[in-house]
Amino acid sequence: MCGIAGVLGFDKGSFRVSEPQLNRMRDSLSRRGPDGAGSWISPDQRVGLGHRRLSIIDLSEKASQPMGVESGRLQLVFNGEIYNHAALRKELEAKGKYRWKTDHSDTEVILHAFEEWGIGCLERLRGMFAIGLWDAQKRELWLVRDRVGEKPLYYSLMGDRIVFASEIKALLEDPGLERAVDEEAFFHYLSFGVTPAPLTLFKGVKKLPAGSWLKVGADGAVEENRYWDVWDHTQPLKDVSEEEIGRRVLDELRTSVEMRKVSDVPVGVFLSGGVDSSTNTALFSEGEGKGVKTFCIGYEGEHPSYKNENGYARMMAEKAGAEYHERLLKEEDLFEFLPRMARMMDEPLADPACFPVFYVSKLARDNGVVVCQVGEGADELFCGYRIWKKFLELQALDRWPVPRIAKKAGLGLLRLLGLGRTPAAERLRRAAEGQPIFWCGSELISEAQKARLLSPRLREKFKGRTSWEVIEPIRRRFEQKAWEKSDLHWMTYADLNLKLPELFLMRVDKMSMDVALECRVPFLDHKFVELALSIPQSVIFKDGVYKSILKKAVRGLIPDELIDRRKQGFGVPLYEWFFGKFGQRARADLEDFCRKTDFLDPKEAVRVLEEDKGPRAWLLLNFAYWWKEFLQ
Repeated sequence: MCGIAGVLGFDKGSFRVSEPQLNRMRDSLSRRGPDGAGSWISPDQRVGLGHRRLSIIDLSEKASQPMGVESGRLQLVFNGEIYNHAALRKELEAKGKYRWKTDHSDTEVILHAFEEWGIGCLERLRGMFAIGLWDAQKRELWLVRDRVGEKPLYYSLMGDRIVFASEIKALLEDPGLERAVDEEAFFHYLSFGVTPAPLTLFKGVKKLPAGSWLKVGADGAVEENRYWDVWDHTQPLKDVSEEEIGRRVLDELRTSVEMRKVSDVPVGVFLSGGVDSSTNTALFSEGEGKGVKTFCIGYEGEHPSYKNENGYARMMAEKAGAEYHERLLKEEDLFEFLPRMARMMDEPLADPACFPVFYVSKLARDNGVVVCQVGEGADELFCGYRIWKKFLELQALDRWPVPRIAKKAGLGLLRLLGLGRTPAAERLRRAAEGQPIFWCGSELISEAQKARLLSPRLREKFKGRTSWEVIEPIRRRFEQKAWEKSDLHWMTYADLNLKLPELFLMRVDKMSMDVALECRVPFLDHKFVELALSIPQSVIFKDGVYKSILKKAVRGLIPDELIDRRKQGFGVPLYEWFFGKFGQRARADLEDFCRKTDFLDPKEAVRVLEEDKGPRAWLLLNFAYWWKEFLQ
């Protein structure tokens, strides 16, 4: 796990790589990689690669990056882990064509795999990765992001060059990059709490979508390709028994967890006491000679909006024979977190859970762990959210034979009654337009409410537009490829393309890497994802039971009490804190932001903060704090 950065100057320009500038880009990522630093610049100074190292696999100096092949043809910087690197090395060694300089570096495996199979080698890699690879023979730069988007990769095309990095702050070290807001990205941010790829909130900066590569020629020619889509790899389990499906789910998950144990440094588990993290803990503990270290976050005092789950986490740790560590957070910890939040995120991630994710990551690192397994993805793959049941019911109602004109008439009536900004009105509007009611699991604000939130200038600029333009290409791929076009499969696929890679996985990456902790996500191993999307909706959500098939698969592995209790998400008692010092500061900060900028309608912004005291208020505050950190 590391931080990568690089630059390619195009033949048509006079740009040459400056070692001081390259090293500034690289060293802005030092928190991601405190164990070492390296740089490489091509003889003609057209190409530069930088790397900050967090040593996980093959701790020797020989495994340092940037790394090249003996012929000098390839140079690579790589952030992530290839879990099947040992098997791939054995396959490549059998060919007798390659000289190896490391004992077991997964970085070197990528290099020789590319020599052998070209970009097709991606099909063989099982892991998480962001890759920058320069092919001197073909004079091509390859940028690659892993299938589900566990690792970020940002880039900027600036006429005579392209710069790329693991974080945007590294790109900002290039004096040619203007610091300005991408207003289109902001428009969509208000809908989803994150900017959808390839957009970022920085004008001129893009992020590579999950499962995609970018090939950039020395002449400046750019080609982008989506090399993985889950629907190209599913095998429908329509005539397979539930018992067999449950067995396959557990077997594949056990394999995924076992692969993510591979490390030359200590590994632990984030444990909340829910089904997902408890399953991770149980499977990780199998075959271990000593108790795995587990880490849990709670809050001091009683908060009606969020109940601590620490008791359930301790129960699971005791059953697994695990070592248990916890920290109870308080409002003062949030004040300590806020000043560094925007800097860590690069661009806003409007999820309050970034706060506990940071502190649980710090708790793990402070206790000697360098790698942790986390539970993201299970809720999206197996219908773990209670709100999803409501969406399924609404989508079923939308199939009633009601003419669109009647739906539009109903929407008009709601608007006349002053209810045009309500969730009900937004869902009716989508139904009248022939759109799915569910767009993304991170949606917070309706299109009508968003229009009111925008400043008059932006309201006019985006008149007639909605964030459906982000969702429509995802929906089109779903309609073209999905073997079962069920509502549940659509919801899973939508979140696999937006919420998971751009919000949940980025909150894990940014918060954990700020304390130099690597996080691995067993539920999002691409083979496991392909299996999950091969299961019919009727099995995943049988009899209205959330995570039905997953619970069936793990019953007996973890206590029934954890399986059958009501689900609770990873949250923050924001509601109560908004009534105290935090609320006072939040209002003052938001009002100050509105006075200095022209993005939000001040009255509407304050109204949202006062009425919501939760996620929608956090959405606006995140943008304000980001603007203050990077643009003010």
